[in-house]
Amino acid sequence: MYKIIEARFLGENIKKFEIEAPKIAKRRKAGQFVIIRLDEHGERIPLTIADSNPETGTITLIVQGVGKTTQQLNMMESGDEIMDVVGPLGVPSHIEKFGTTVSVGGGVGTAIAYPTAVAMKEAGNYVITINGARSKDLVLLEDEMKSISDEAYVTTDDGSYGFHGFVTQKLQELIDQGKQIDFVLAIGPIPMMRAIAEVTRPYNIKTMVSLNPIMVDGTGMCGGCRVVVDGVSKFACVDGPEFDAHKVDFKNLMDRNKMYAKKEHESLEHFHEECRLEKKIKEIKE
Repeated sequence: MYKIIEARFLGENIKKFEIEAPKIAKRRKAGQFVIIRLDEHGERIPLTIADSNPETGTITLIVQGVGKTTQQLNMMESGDEIMDVVGPLGVPSHIEKFGTTVSVGGGVGTAIAYPTAVAMKEAGNYVITINGARSKDLVLLEDEMKSISDEAYVTTDDGSYGFHGFVTQKLQELIDQGKQIDFVLAIGPIPMMRAIAEVTRPYNIKTMVSLNPIMVDGTGMCGGCRVVVDGVSKFACVDGPEFDAHKVDFKNLMDRNKMYAKKEHESLEHFHEECRLEKKIKEIKE
């Protein structure tokens, strides 16, 4: 069992967890993830490690409550325990001194972009970060991103804070200004990552994306996380999760991620109904 040391909401349906996992905290590198299972009846879900502290033996996870399991996790509090936390998994981010790097985070993807931006800074790069969200109240890790950035930008779709527009527009603006960019890492919704790839493609800027396909065992055995990269099948859990953005078949990725949409919706509705029933029973007893 893995104890939750701290749990707090950062924004709507987005929660930060500090979890006691000393062996993972000691070995984890930027770009890697864990697979968790809340209880013996729960599904296995992958979550990128946002940060770790080997001294306290804790890892940081930032979770957006979208499906049944992530919403169930976001109902947990400090002192609660998670049954399984397996990791670190995946290939670490490739870190070297490229020159000028841009880390782009869309929504909760910022939590994944952050550790790689930290590593890029430590490697001696000039680090630019672009932190995107739909609105001001959904901006994540702004202070943390600024603290390790030579230049930091926040964009909001609705213009309620920072640059009014998408992360792609801010990146294009930097390119149009003549900014020398040697490397881009983009993490967020699939359409956003695909759009970033199209922005950088004409300029031949090395661009990586961290993919989020359906994943089960995290060892390459099940094949659930299959992605097509440069016409070849790869497994995100063991070959990734980061891949060359200009070679990823994003349409295939989106189609595969929709395969179980109906069952995922049904599972979420069933979970909500169970929660409503439990609440009614509690009210009756009181």
